[in-house]
Amino acid sequence: MIAIATRETARCLPEEFEQIYREHAQFIYRTAFRITGDSQDAEDVLQNLCVRLLRRELPADFSKNPKAYLYRAAVNLSLNVIRARLRSAPADPAIDMEDPASRPRSRGEEQIFETLRHTLTELNEKAAEILILRYVHGYSDAEIAKLLGTSRGTIAVSLFRTRARLRKSMRAYLGGKS
Repeated sequence: MIAIATRETARCLPEEFEQIYREHAQFIYRTAFRITGDSQDAEDVLQNLCVRLLRRELPADFSKNPKAYLYRAAVNLSLNVIRARLRSAPADPAIDMEDPASRPRSRGEEQIFETLRHTLTELNEKAAEILILRYVHGYSDAEIAKLLGTSRGTIAVSLFRTRARLRKSMRAYLGGKS
C-alpha cells in the first residue's frame, strides 16, 4: 500500500483506496449485512467505512493486515447501527439474518433472530467479531486467529464463552425452556 506515513499513522491515497475497495468491499458488505440484517444498513456501513478510509489516518500497521482492520471496523459500525436501531425504534420483524431471498419465517423465528441480534450487541466487540467470523463467514479457529493476530486457543475459549452466553440469553428469552 502506498501511503503518506508518520511514525504511528498513514493516510490512504485515492489510488490505493480503489484497490482496497475492489479487494474488500464484498467482504465488508457481507459482514455488515449478516450483523444488521438489512441491505441498506450494510450499504451505509460500507459507505461510512470508505469515507473514513479516505478522510482519517490509519494505524501504521494497516498495510500488514488490511482485511483484519476493515473487518473490525465493519463489525463495530454494524453493531453501532443495531444499537441505534434498538434505542430508537421497536424491532422490525421483517429483518432477516439470511439472504434477502430466504424463505419467510414465522413470528416466533423472527423473535428468536431479533433476540440473537440484540444479544450480539451486548457482547464485547472482540467476542462478536470472533462469533461472526466463525458462524457467518465459516472461518476456522486457526483462520480467525491468524486474521486477528492471536492464538487458536484464545479463539476457542472466546467461542466457548460466547456460545454459553448466547445459550443463557436464549433460555431467558424462551422462559427457561430447553
